Amino acid sequence: MTETNPFVESPERTDLRASVAALGNKYGAEYFRECAREGRKTDELWTEAGKLGFIGVNLPEEFGGGGAGMYELSIVMEELAAAGTSLLMLVVSPAICGNVIARFGTDEQKQRWLPGLVDGSITMAFGITEPDAGSNSHNITTTARRDGSDWILGGRKIYISGVDQAQAVLIVARTEDAKTGRLKPSLFIVPTDAPNFEYKQIQMELQNPEKQFLLFLDDVRLPADALVGSEDAAISQLFAGLNPERIMGAASAVGMGRYALDRAVEYVTDRTVWKTPIGAHQAIAHPLAQGKIELELAKLMMQKAATLYDAGDDWGAAEPANMAKYAAAEACVKIVDHAVHSMGGNGLTSEYGLAPMLSLARIARIAPVSREMILNFVAQTSLGLPKSY
Repeated sequence: MTETNPFVESPERTDLRASVAALGNKYGAEYFRECAREGRKTDELWTEAGKLGFIGVNLPEEFGGGGAGMYELSIVMEELAAAGTSLLMLVVSPAICGNVIARFGTDEQKQRWLPGLVDGSITMAFGITEPDAGSNSHNITTTARRDGSDWILGGRKIYISGVDQAQAVLIVARTEDAKTGRLKPSLFIVPTDAPNFEYKQIQMELQNPEKQFLLFLDDVRLPADALVGSEDAAISQLFAGLNPERIMGAASAVGMGRYALDRAVEYVTDRTVWKTPIGAHQAIAHPLAQGKIELELAKLMMQKAATLYDAGDDWGAAEPANMAKYAAAEACVKIVDHAVHSMGGNGLTSEYGLAPMLSLARIARIAPVSREMILNFVAQTSLGLPKSY
């Protein structure tokens, strides 16, 4: 019997990593920055990634996907981010929406949406956050009520990514339990061209091609089959989407951190002041070495989370997924700051391209869940401490 080494990636995963890295480097960070500056989307990169099978690598083969899992999709995200071409919609479209529909959708929903999500011809956004229900999803007020066989949705969402490039949004709404009168969450696929569905861009101080939006649902009428899965099981269905969201957030942060670290190492190896390259000085070298260590530790936790998720252990994946997202965000923010600082004034120039990462890296601490809420989760779930809220 041949034993596999859990710390050495299989040849298939190694090949995937190399192929994605080649695609990311083909376009490069300057392409990404030009798209952001000019208000263009990274459509060329997205389309080619879809044709190569990268976007749908985690989705079922019967719908054209790669039949792999979140481990493989996290490779795609990490390597694109490490090339300076991070694609936020990878977190949302195949990871959250694709996984939820693949696991809980009807046969008709799978046939309608999954082939397009696989090849990138369909992009789906995800709407959970509301103006008065940020970290507290129990306060969601977007509601869905029955009208004959139809559903009527009403409410508001905020900080919803990529709605302008999406054909639909997977909306978290609340239906009323006729027996108890209590509201409970359910998931609905809402086409972005549906009547009474509107969105407005939020102006952000971020250099990113993918934008954030406010959503307005004013009695949006949907057919009965817009409901994904069971009306009574949305909490478990949300786990199927939110664990991948955290895994992909970690992958993005690890990739961004790698990109910044590589640029800094190149610079300090070449930059000579007095007689030696500045990278020989411990004040420069040690923070970069520490960043390398912290990125690798975060990556291991991310891979653990992806492995558990792919094995079908949603609850078991929750702790490492949250820990990975926390650790990767902290490592990324620190290494980007050290990278910029090690380059001195050059770190703030457009030529070297690291300055925009100061704000982009910060997103990893804030979204999709803040580091404080992750600490709350670990304190209460892992340590058994009482809640303060």
